[in-house]
Amino acid sequence: MPLPTRPSQPLVLICGLDHTGIAEEAAVLTAAGVPFRRVPARTEDGYLSECGEADGLLVQYGAFSRRVIEGLPRLRVLVRYGVGVDGVDLDAATERGIPVVNVPDYGTDEVANHAVALLLALVRKITRLDRQTRAGGWDVFRVGPITRFAGRTVGILGCGRIGAGVAGKLAGFDVRLLGCDPYISTFPPRVQPVSFDRLLAESDYLTVHCPMTAETHHLIDARALGLMRPTAVLINTARGGIVDTAALVEALQTGSLAGAGLDVLEPEPLDPRSPLLSMEHVIVTPHAAWYSEEGRSDLKRRAAEEAVRVLHGERPLNCVNLAALGRLRAR
Repeated sequence: MPLPTRPSQPLVLICGLDHTGIAEEAAVLTAAGVPFRRVPARTEDGYLSECGEADGLLVQYGAFSRRVIEGLPRLRVLVRYGVGVDGVDLDAATERGIPVVNVPDYGTDEVANHAVALLLALVRKITRLDRQTRAGGWDVFRVGPITRFAGRTVGILGCGRIGAGVAGKLAGFDVRLLGCDPYISTFPPRVQPVSFDRLLAESDYLTVHCPMTAETHHLIDARALGLMRPTAVLINTARGGIVDTAALVEALQTGSLAGAGLDVLEPEPLDPRSPLLSMEHVIVTPHAAWYSEEGRSDLKRRAAEEAVRVLHGERPLNCVNLAALGRLRAR
């Protein structure tokens, strides 16, 4: 049970969360002597009306604009369940000395596995064969052609933790690996660094693992898709907004792209009327790449631990806006 709130103690609110329980968070916060409560807020208005007394927030969903950040007078730390913080106004948080903290590596292996699973399912046309067989068919040639994976080129856009994990998992396949990432100097083993345009032009399979930022929003747009081979396949397990969905649909409908494996979309959830859902050469999963029971438990525990660190005057392990730490100490 949540501890009773005392004015002298910081309060953590857990909100914007679709997990059924909060046992992991409760264990961490209770052991640290930090009062907490779960509230249903997950919109800007909800955060403003329900979270005004919070010193710390653990948040899965919802946008934190300047309006929200400036409207929460007691807020000292904002912890995001997961990696992406694209919904948070980092400038506003930094100005107020509020560290924005994420958990960047809780599901690295899961996401890398999911990306490779989507890729291989499209290589072998597994979902199409499954649907045909369930419908009473028994003819591999109806979904042809299926081409050999060996000798193909896999492009990795973003070679951080997850991109490197994908490269490692593909090391046992006889494929050529290309990588593009302007923010690293050392690439994973067997990955050849190339420019963005060359990555697009030479990849038979392109898998996206870069963060969602102003720079990467719609990075895969009509121009980028136009540089890809008509036989190429796109995999996205990063963020939906990195790919221009309308441009992707057009490329798939006109045959200028051979297929796609999508775990993330813009917007989410995907409109059930989306043409993507009627395309045999597309696999869509519901933002599931991060999920395993072990990964979810790690995420919940580590998010709560980060809140405790900041509220106890310690440095968080994964602060996205480092400049806020100096402002926090000066307050």
